[in-house]
Order: sequence, then C-alpha cells, then structure tokens
Amino acid sequence: MESSTFSSSSPDLHPVDLLSRVLPRNREALAGVRMAQEGGARGVQFFRPTQALTFPSSQLFINCPLFPAEFSIVATVKVPDTRMKRNEYLFAVVKEDANQLLLGLRFSKEKVHLIYQGSMGRERLSFKRIHLVDNRWHSMVLAVSGHHATLTLDCGVPLELVHKQPFPSDLSTDGSRFHIGSRRKWKGLFSGLLRQLFLLPGPDATPRVCPSSKPSLVELSVPTFLSNLPVKSQMNDVLLPPYEMEVRVTLGSKPACTAAELGQLWFDTLKRGLFLCDGAYWHSMLQEEDRLDYDLYTTSETLDIELFQIPSVGLFAAMAHRANKPGSAIYRWNHGHFQLYQNISTFKAQAWKQFTVGRKMFLAVSNSVGPVDGERELSVIYRWRNKRLKFVRYQTLETHSARDWEAFHINNEAFLAVANHRTENGNHNIDSVVYKWNPGTKTFEVNQTISTSGAYDWEFFTVGPYHFLAVANAFDGTSTQTDSSIYIWLGGAFQLFQTIRTFGATDWEMFQIGNRVFLVVANGHMLCERGPSLYTINSTIYELDMTTKMFLKFQDIVTYSAVDWELFSVGDEHFLVVANSYDGSSYSLNSVIYRWQGYEGFVPVHRLPTIGCSDWEFFTSAEGPYLMYSSAKAPLSKVFKLRIH
Repeated sequence: MESSTFSSSSPDLHPVDLLSRVLPRNREALAGVRMAQEGGARGVQFFRPTQALTFPSSQLFINCPLFPAEFSIVATVKVPDTRMKRNEYLFAVVKEDANQLLLGLRFSKEKVHLIYQGSMGRERLSFKRIHLVDNRWHSMVLAVSGHHATLTLDCGVPLELVHKQPFPSDLSTDGSRFHIGSRRKWKGLFSGLLRQLFLLPGPDATPRVCPSSKPSLVELSVPTFLSNLPVKSQMNDVLLPPYEMEVRVTLGSKPACTAAELGQLWFDTLKRGLFLCDGAYWHSMLQEEDRLDYDLYTTSETLDIELFQIPSVGLFAAMAHRANKPGSAIYRWNHGHFQLYQNISTFKAQAWKQFTVGRKMFLAVSNSVGPVDGERELSVIYRWRNKRLKFVRYQTLETHSARDWEAFHINNEAFLAVANHRTENGNHNIDSVVYKWNPGTKTFEVNQTISTSGAYDWEFFTVGPYHFLAVANAFDGTSTQTDSSIYIWLGGAFQLFQTIRTFGATDWEMFQIGNRVFLVVANGHMLCERGPSLYTINSTIYELDMTTKMFLKFQDIVTYSAVDWELFSVGDEHFLVVANSYDGSSYSLNSVIYRWQGYEGFVPVHRLPTIGCSDWEFFTSAEGPYLMYSSAKAPLSKVFKLRIH
C-alpha cells in the first residue's frame, strides 16, 4: 500500500511513487513526455524539462521538512548508449529560489552518483563500473543509511560504499521541488526510458523486490498504463513488435467488440478488411469490398498532387508531371473516379498550388527547367475562367529550379512564396522569393527575398495572432546536413524565428491536435563525404513549447528518403502518413500510416505498398474519405477509399 505523503519523523513510512505523481492518471497526453515500449516492457521518455514534471517537496514532507536520513531509491530504466550524454539526472530535489541542488540521482556512461548537500557542502556517492547504459532494462535499488550506501543491480550482488561523512539527518527540503527526469535544466535531461521510480524511507528496500523471477524488471509498483505488457499473438504465441503495443490483430470471423477490445484490430480474411474496435462497433480502416483501390494511370511520373474544390463545378486534382509532353494534367472527380479534365503545358513540373485572391481563383505551377536548354525558367500562374470552365495562363514569374509554391493571406493581403532550389549553374545557396498581390496592377510583385539552401518546400501557418513561414532546406552545396528555418511575420516582413538542423529536408507539415501545435519534417537523406549516402534516417516531429517559445523535438520516426507527410482525421482519430520513396536500393517500399496515441505519440498501424511515393493527399467526397498517392517512378497514382460505418 502506498501513502501519498509521509513525515520523516513517522515510525510508519510508506513508499512514494515519484513517477506516478507527475503522470496523469487518465492517460491523457502530457507535453514533453511520450510512452514507448521496448524490450517487452513500457516506459516513459522525457523530451524536455517542464513544470508538469515537478511537484513541491512539501507535498511529501508535511509534518517535517527534513529529508529521511535512511532511505532507498528503487528505479527501473533502459538507456541506449547512443543517446546517453555525459551526465543525466533521473530525478533531483532543487531549492527553487537559489536554484540549488539539494539531492539528485545522476547517471553517466559507467557510473551512478548520488549527489546531496552535506554539512561541508556538496557531497557525492559514486558507484563505478556500473553497466546500465547498454539498451537493456535494469532495475536498481540504492540504499543509504549513515556512512553506508549499497547499490543492487538486477537483484545481483550488492555493491557497498563507506563514506567518510554520514548522510545528513538535517537536510531541509523547505522551498524545494522534485524534478523527475531532469535537474530543472535542459542540461542533464534523462534520455532513456523510465518505468518506475520510488522513494522509500527506512532501511534497505532490496528485500521488498528481490529475489525476483524477472530481476531486470522488478515491480514494486508500476503506473497502471505502463504495467500492461503487450498481448501475445494468437498466430505464433510470440510478443508483438514494440510499435504494436496493446494492439491485438484477430483473424477470421467477426469477434465481439466490447470495452475489453477497445483499440484492437480485426482482419477479415474473407473480405480482406482491417477493422478498429471503438468499444462498441467495428470501424473499417481499409476494406477490399468497400475500398476503392484502383490505379490512376497518367502520362508521366507525378511529383505532386494538389487537390481543390471549385464551387458548383467539383473536386479537382492537379498532377505535376515530370515529362514536358504533353505536360501536366488536371483531373476531375466523377462518381468515385478521377477523369482527365485539362492538360497544361509544363516543364518538369514539381508542384501545384491552388489559391484565391478575392473572388479570383488561381493555380500556380513550379517549373524546374526552361522550355529548352539555356532559356529562362518561368513558373506560371493560371486563372480559372468560369465562362470557359478552364484554367488559362495569367502571369509568369522567373524562378530557379522551383520546387514549391505556398499561398497565404496576412491582414487581408495575399502572398505567394516560391522555393527556389538552385541556379542554372548549380548554386544551391540562392534567394527564394515572397511575392505580394498588387490590387492596382492585379499581379504578384516581389515583396521580400529570403536566403535559402536548396529549398524544397514552404509551409505557412498561424498560431494565435502570429504568422509563420517554414522552409525545408535540402542542400547547401556540400552537405544535406543543413539548417532549415522558421520565420515569423513582424513589421511587414518575415524575420528569423528559429533554425532546426535537418537532413536533406523535403517537406514541412504543420498540424494541431487539441491545443497542441506540431511541425513535422521529412528528412530525405544524409549525404556522407565517405561511403554511401544514408536514406534510412529519422524524420522528426516538433512541438511548439509555449514556455520557451520554440519548437522542441517531440518524436523521431524512422523513414526512407521521406518526401512528404500528410495529416488526416477519421472521426476522432488522427493519423499521419509518410511518403517513403527510396531505401538506398529500391523504390518499392511500404509507406506507413501512424495513429495518434497520446503518450505514445504516433505509432504505426498500417503499411501500404508504394513505388517511388512522392506525395500523399487526403480528401472527402460524397462517397466518403479517401487517401491518394502519386509515384515519381511510375506513370500511375493510387486511390484508396476509407469507409467508416
């Protein structure tokens, strides 16, 4: 039985679950924290120190503010050696007004340190040659009493230290707070997984947990949502992979869908359908008989799809085709299929962007080459003509291997930004341009130039009263490891807000879940000076932290030369799909759909076979919701229908 408080003078002291004190009991998402499952067990990972991961010491030490002179700390951790910094804190007690460390448990590569304020100043108990940093789960009990301290790892032989000075019996915690996963600062943030963390006043607590049948995963008490181990597959009776935590896939006839099956998957082997249980009903994710899974054959490989609606006319898809002849194409949705509507002459088109200015509707294309070698590269803006029911050429703008257009409005003024990738002579460090609509001339004119490095994509978004523009920089002339930048609109122009290191960045996607703001980057590849380039690398989701006013890392996801992210929602569920294009040897890869899981972040739930996938788009029509992808390596696109009962 656990007591939520204790007095250091009480004869009946109970263990205190420090980790549960900072985690919501209802599994709601907590900024800066993600749940993960590795090695057959779950733990939480900390991405930044936040106030939510702290609590005042006075909540524990009610009758007496003195830290116990005799105590144990029980912890279960998993620390990858690739992440471990020089020193990381599992927890710390910090006096707030003086920012003074009163007590902390710290790790380094082969050492465990208990640091505390003694009568002579800061003291340290150091256990050496402790192999915790090996990407495996370990349970440890650190017991302190007087001059003696013992460390028991995985219920093994205890290691004992005898210190010259006894642990202080008068260590006051007045005005202090417990910080879980850090010592209040970014420096020293714990990078591993934490499964349990207990403070037990009194004698050595090792006999409470040892011996154990699972010495590396002893459990004094684990937070409820961390204690549920993954279910076993009915097919082969082995543990499911880490990304399928708490998800059971049932094969065969339709099973019951009750609260016990909430979040579980059922694969209908007859109809080849994948269903999700919401606690009462099975909802179809991808179903063969209800799903439109057809190939849309095109005249060329397609690098981008732009979906848009024209009132009273219909849903359209503008396809950016690589081949110059017959150019790119616009398709119109008709009774569950896309049908060719209009061809437009383009030159290695990279992207389309649809936008409106007042009542005028426009469509801009990024041409990456000139009509013939040596001629100027011109990207074109087309205007929709209601009388002709066609897009007609409206304005041309000189661009340089243009990769993307982004259209947006600020204070009722219309803007258009182009991502210039490189000059004709191969210089990637050039200006990209932000154009502004001139109501007098009814054309777009240069408003601002921004220095970019192999720019691939612009992403405009608004948070409250603030407007942002993020650029994905892919190459600076020597390396793909370069800074991509986020700009903020101030004083009539975009000013640098933040830089983020990216690796051949090709796309930014901003999205919101509740009141949380995220920005995910698609990292294309890591160019190495020696050896082959790396295409299997992390793409990263960042979250806007309102305290630091910066985008901070939230989650890494392994991708394969990713070129696009698309967020979509079906009912109350949120999904991210990534366009994986190349793994270094093949373009035939699975692109992956991830589902928002709160603590776990985004976890994989479905894989779709693609060939040189270049873009994903989500749309809805009278027939239901759909996913569509384009291929940069084959003259086809594919459309999937997602039907919700």
